[in-house]
Amino acid sequence: MGNVTSNVAAKFAFFPPDPPTYDVYKDEDDDGKYIFSGLSADKNADVHVLETKVGNKIVATFWKHPFGRFTLLYSHGNAADLGQMQELFIELRAHLRVNIMGYDYSGYGASSGKPSEFNTYYDIEAVFGCLKNEYGIKQEDIILYGQSVGSGPTLHLASHQHRLRAVVLHSAILSGIRVLYNVKMTFWFDIFKNIDKIRNVSCPILVIHGTNDDIVDWSHGKRLWELSKEKYDPLWIKGGGHCNLETFPEYIKHLRKFVNAMEKLSFSKRSKANLGPTSSITEEKHNRCLRFGKKLTDRS
Repeated sequence: MGNVTSNVAAKFAFFPPDPPTYDVYKDEDDDGKYIFSGLSADKNADVHVLETKVGNKIVATFWKHPFGRFTLLYSHGNAADLGQMQELFIELRAHLRVNIMGYDYSGYGASSGKPSEFNTYYDIEAVFGCLKNEYGIKQEDIILYGQSVGSGPTLHLASHQHRLRAVVLHSAILSGIRVLYNVKMTFWFDIFKNIDKIRNVSCPILVIHGTNDDIVDWSHGKRLWELSKEKYDPLWIKGGGHCNLETFPEYIKHLRKFVNAMEKLSFSKRSKANLGPTSSITEEKHNRCLRFGKKLTDRS
């Protein structure tokens, strides 16, 4: 039973777009700089090909905002690749005034290797390292954003890095098996055990979920929010499904409010540190898709 269930979950967990919606190649006239096919000219976008610890080469794009205080490390949904995420990244960069780092999992888009749970962990670790080594971005200035299956690598990283600014969980899953079956315990063969890992996340967490999600039930988001140590006001989008939450006006409004709150929290912490231990001032504490069993053709 265990092996069968594990195989079923692994089989239906990943649906990279086929064929990929883009390609990456080197520009030999520009010191071998990587070019992202179909990407309109934008001086604030960098393309990287990163090697993971198991040797896969994954594609990442860094969208710079000239006044960005934070960087959003975005782990997308299941049936999407970076070519389909460009428009959303540009919108988020403009409305939230943040840098965006997006990446394709192993076996997605122009990234090499095969998609698997553990490969997504190696993938996000490589991207996290790029932010630190290539851009000098501190952990305290990174907000992890996980959409659907992307909540897996997001919570994996957040459970090991304890100085992150915040985490956003968008249509997130409790675990792979829990999407398939209504189980109350965690089995060893389960994948993306978010229900266990979220207990080890120490930064503020924003949970966003649609009340009409027919792929990952709303109960997943509610339970993850309940288990969060540092809860931020959740966004339950009435009538929202699994792949359309960005189309609701409250989505970007709530995200902007969240980022602003993280800005104030960051400033408050810096001010307290500068004042030193003898200060009497008190710091204020601020309280693409996963489809199992059916392949999607839209951006998910």
